[in-house]
Amino acid sequence: MKEITIRELKENPVKLISEDWALLTVKDAEKGSCNPMTVSWGSVGELWGADMATIYVRESRYTKTLLDNEDYFSLCFFGGKQKEALSFCGSKSGRDCDKVKETGLTPVYSENAPYFKEAEIVLICRKKARTFLGEDSFLDKNIMKKWYSDHNMHYIYFGEIEKVLISE
Repeated sequence: MKEITIRELKENPVKLISEDWALLTVKDAEKGSCNPMTVSWGSVGELWGADMATIYVRESRYTKTLLDNEDYFSLCFFGGKQKEALSFCGSKSGRDCDKVKETGLTPVYSENAPYFKEAEIVLICRKKARTFLGEDSFLDKNIMKKWYSDHNMHYIYFGEIEKVLISE
């Protein structure tokens, strides 16, 4: 993979996140591996004078526990490919299965956060902040009704983008 800056990235980040999806990947120190979780909500931009990625993780997710114990995470984009693997990683919990083994994806552990060899774009991010998106956060109460009827709320994680890798 080749390192570039986020400003050199030619792909549309909205399309990458919402349409192609990403694997949020975090080290699972207890299991000696990593845990990927599919995300389709997030953003890339500037915050606090730094290039930043924001991700949304529901409080019930195993990934949240891992994120809270690690300083780094990666966002892996596959250019619209690997949809079956991404669907699996979004619907199963790392508490109950080894998602890496089940999907056949190849983890790379050479960075501060694990990522996948098959990815076309990888963002390596260092956590800077986390906040809870509670019921009282919503000015438009229809959002609560539509997306949170089960009250399984999100935490928002802010990660400074320290490295961008693209496939060659």
